[in-house]
Amino acid sequence: MITSKQRSYLRGLAQTTDATVYIGKQGLTENVKKEIDTGLEHRELVKVKLQEGADLEPKVVANEMAEALGAEFVQAIGRKFVLYRESKDYKQIELPRK
Repeated sequence: MITSKQRSYLRGLAQTTDATVYIGKQGLTENVKKEIDTGLEHRELVKVKLQEGADLEPKVVANEMAEALGAEFVQAIGRKFVLYRESKDYKQIELPRK
């Protein structure tokens, strides 16, 4: 569980990052889940964008993905959301202390 200070720090990092995973009208497929999982392992912070054809709620999808992948929900704005998970092999982000 991350603190509000850590969440705020991650929001700042995510602000300068472009979306790396896109969810289209096919919805939440296994390939999308694998892509998010791979992104979390290699980058730790993943921004996902729901395309116009996707009939999904960003917060619902974000919470579902966070629970399924053992990640933390950072934020959802519009049709984008951000997830964070500390990487075992590719640690890059140093969070502020709790």
